[in-house]
Amino acid sequence: MNTRVANHPILPLILDRWSSRAYDTNAPVKREELAVLFEAARWAPSAFNVQPWRFVFALRGDAGWEAMLDLLIPFNKGWAEAAGALICICSEVDTLTKTPGQRQPSYSHSFDAGAAWAMLALQASSLGLGAHAMTGFNTDAARSVLQLPDNVRPEAVIAVGRLGSAAELPEGLRERDVPSDRNRIDTFVYEHTYGTSAF
Repeated sequence: MNTRVANHPILPLILDRWSSRAYDTNAPVKREELAVLFEAARWAPSAFNVQPWRFVFALRGDAGWEAMLDLLIPFNKGWAEAAGALICICSEVDTLTKTPGQRQPSYSHSFDAGAAWAMLALQASSLGLGAHAMTGFNTDAARSVLQLPDNVRPEAVIAVGRLGSAAELPEGLRERDVPSDRNRIDTFVYEHTYGTSAF
């Protein structure tokens, strides 16, 4: 049950989105549904409109599923195996310059990929899908298994699926599978200088 309450008037969709670990193994995720999520991610903002995000996915039951699942640390694998899809969100660490064929380091590639993830997560929630991002995975193995180019950084793996019952989760996770609260804005927003409370 979602008991979140915002202190200021925000979109209900933002409060409704949360990172569940419980998925319904009998409700597969369709490629067409993933396409909708990637379309939402497509419209994220990025510095200079470079759009550095890249996605590699596998649907449960497909040939690439086990290899993607094996990238996760055991804790994450224990619950994510019930998801309908796994998505590795990556970012290009460099960008083209005005000189043809030349590239330069991108300062904001991870930041921009995070914006794409937020769009994807909100779209998933609006469709009744859960989306849970994990940084607990083997990044070196991801580079090899997913055949990532040298200039592409694996950022996170996202489990996507229809929400299931927390009772199906491994013991120790069941009680934790509820929407989490957030810090109040007066704990992280400052006016003029860092540490000067604004609210």
